[in-house]
Amino acid sequence: MGNSHAPTPFGVDLEGMWQAMDQLRSTFDRRDGSRAPRGEVRAAILALLSERPMHGYQIIHEIDERSGGDWKPSAGSVYPTLQLLADEGLISAEETDGRKVWSLTDTGRAAAGVDPAASWTAPRSGGDRRTALPKAGVELARATAQVGRTGTSAQVDEAVAVLDEARRRIYSILARD
Repeated sequence: MGNSHAPTPFGVDLEGMWQAMDQLRSTFDRRDGSRAPRGEVRAAILALLSERPMHGYQIIHEIDERSGGDWKPSAGSVYPTLQLLADEGLISAEETDGRKVWSLTDTGRAAAGVDPAASWTAPRSGGDRRTALPKAGVELARATAQVGRTGTSAQVDEAVAVLDEARRRIYSILARD
């Protein structure tokens, strides 16, 4: 089978680099089983319900779809949050075809006065340092891995130069006052 970790003519262990990037991605990827903070689930639910009434499964599906598959909250986080929002008087449920369809109350509409997409898009303006920077790193790792898998030697060389420059610029940010 051969040594998959053999250095390329450039002296770089590409397979090892891709494994490291996949590990970085999985560290921050919400699908790895980590939980989003309750405030994010809450904000996403309020934003979606500000658009139209939905049942729980629709909420889970919409968050998954709008996040590009990066975040699919579990029923175990969505349904208790729905109940909490109902207990707070921000949403109410109506039984339709055997399902609870949730909608905002007047109080909930006032509380949901946010950009509906802000709950699942990144990076966030103002820089939520817990999510924006790791997500940007994951996206960079994905793009870099794609170049490594499908790019020509010249494209890989160019990508390495871009990454070297990015690394220098990022360190320069820390060097400033």
